[in-house]
Amino acid sequence: MNERPRIKDVAKRLGVSPATVSRALSGSGLVAEPTLSRILDVARELNYRPNVSARNLRTQRSMSVLMVVRDIGNPFYLEVMKGVEQAAREAGYSVLMGNTENDPDRESEYFDMLRDGHADGMILMTGKLPARLEAEGLVGGLPVVVALETIEDSGLPHVQIDNFAAAQDAVRHLIELGHRRIAHITGPLPEGMSTLRRDGWRAAMAGAKLPVPDGYEQLGDYQLHTGQVLCGRLLDLPEPPTAIFCANDESAFGAVHELHRRGRAVPDDVSVVGFDDIYLSEAIFPPLTTVSQPRADIGRESMSMLLELIAGGKVALDPIVMPTELKIRGTTGPVAKPN
Repeated sequence: MNERPRIKDVAKRLGVSPATVSRALSGSGLVAEPTLSRILDVARELNYRPNVSARNLRTQRSMSVLMVVRDIGNPFYLEVMKGVEQAAREAGYSVLMGNTENDPDRESEYFDMLRDGHADGMILMTGKLPARLEAEGLVGGLPVVVALETIEDSGLPHVQIDNFAAAQDAVRHLIELGHRRIAHITGPLPEGMSTLRRDGWRAAMAGAKLPVPDGYEQLGDYQLHTGQVLCGRLLDLPEPPTAIFCANDESAFGAVHELHRRGRAVPDDVSVVGFDDIYLSEAIFPPLTTVSQPRADIGRESMSMLLELIAGGKVALDPIVMPTELKIRGTTGPVAKPN
């Protein structure tokens, strides 16, 4: 069996020192062109791969990061993961996915992994910190970036969108279509992202001087089944809404399913708007009108910020706010005229 290529093999081919090759392959920035490109080309030609175990012993780093989410089954996270993984791979890191399922013990376990050195940093997407660690002051100073969610007063850097403004825009779209009875299926309150989307709905309604009747705000949890159940409750109100703004796409899918089950036409009878623009949004019928956010870009930006923290650099605590776009599709239309 052929031996695995080593740094000295690359160095011998080029007539440079092994130390020069090591500095070039580590991305240190200490090797100038054209030597850098020649080393990279020969390393690829020889199929050289670094000895990760040896490197980790030298650097005392795991060369892996954690991406911690609340529900690994939610397709929302796939595009974020792609962006994180791309930026991580370019820097020589691997990405471990952590799934909390809203279990406080599991949330704490992932932070313990970080504190114990099993990962070098964390991208946190659960919307909250473990209560035990927060109470004991054990979060400060850890290399953690909060992505998409908002954790107030955490002292952690954030990469996010303007959830309030995006929700406002979505509801204003319904108002412009003539809707006056617009309900909202929330995410889990009082978590920051859910609260901002709820507040954006309230602000759009107040700005148009539209009332919010009792029962028009239904407490959800981002789950498809919950969206279906809560849509049913809205339809059972004495004066049901003509439009429903949902805090995420999965709950919107549930709402559309319930409307179809009850024989209500979408959007002729009831319009529905979601939030996130996951890939299934165009697969349902009719295709879902939803707020689109650049999830892959958010993943890349979060990983780049995390790498800066891991390297001991300073990052701004003012959140990086990424743009959103309302994708108008088939689930929204003009309010039905009364018979």
